[in-house]
Amino acid sequence: MAAESILKVHQPVGPLTPLVLDSPHSGYLFPADFGAAVSIEQLRTAEDVDVHDLYAAAPLHGAHLLEASFARSYIDPNRSAGDIDLELLDGPWPHHYAPSGKARLGKALVWRSLDDGTPIYAARLSAKTVFHRITHYLQPYQLALKQLLDAAHTRHGVVYHINCHSMEAVGGVMGEGGEGKKRADVVLGDRDGSTCEAAFTQRVAEFFRSRGYSVAINDPYKGVELVRMYSDPRYGRHSLQVEVNKGLYLNNGTRERSPGYAALKADLGELVLDLTRYAQEI
Repeated sequence: MAAESILKVHQPVGPLTPLVLDSPHSGYLFPADFGAAVSIEQLRTAEDVDVHDLYAAAPLHGAHLLEASFARSYIDPNRSAGDIDLELLDGPWPHHYAPSGKARLGKALVWRSLDDGTPIYAARLSAKTVFHRITHYLQPYQLALKQLLDAAHTRHGVVYHINCHSMEAVGGVMGEGGEGKKRADVVLGDRDGSTCEAAFTQRVAEFFRSRGYSVAINDPYKGVELVRMYSDPRYGRHSLQVEVNKGLYLNNGTRERSPGYAALKADLGELVLDLTRYAQEI
């Protein structure tokens, strides 16, 4: 499948800034070789619904915005290529193996189960099947992000990366943090301060709190691969994961936009504008 059909890069309008945003989980392209034993409707429960649209104003403020078109439940671009769930395979894994612990939730590189614990497949997958997804979907997305981050860093000497997500209001059976746990309006993840300067995390937290949102930091989401793999605050490479609560913008239990959608979208556009000011202050 052509790279342009599995990802989209929204180019900035006007002066370029050292901001790069990516939405790895809002795609809903389901490749023909998926082979899932559950419906597309069930698979879409894994989707960060409309997150790419919530941040659509970012290019208007000089930021690049990358989005994955393929479904997260097919292969998760916010994972390492070595984060293999061995329970999902019908034989040995002959390639790099670097488990993150997400397999215990059924949510490693290729998901084994949905958030409610429902198995996605009726049979195990071959190593060849998983490796195809890595080379044709995961690696092109991660390379595209790396290129955007490197270009911004070369241009400005610094880059600020916002990894954009949304989350369920309450943790599911296989959800991070445990079943039934209510989540804040916004969760920021900087892997315990290792992926960006503390002032950047605090600037984002203060922005949301000033607009009435509750904010948690590294609870229950600390940030995963996309903020880890390309960040290095010592050299001006800052990455922060931002999770917004689906209850802020969707009708309960649906993918339908609620009356709060427009307000959240406007606030996220203002966030990007505020972070352009932050980058200029440094």
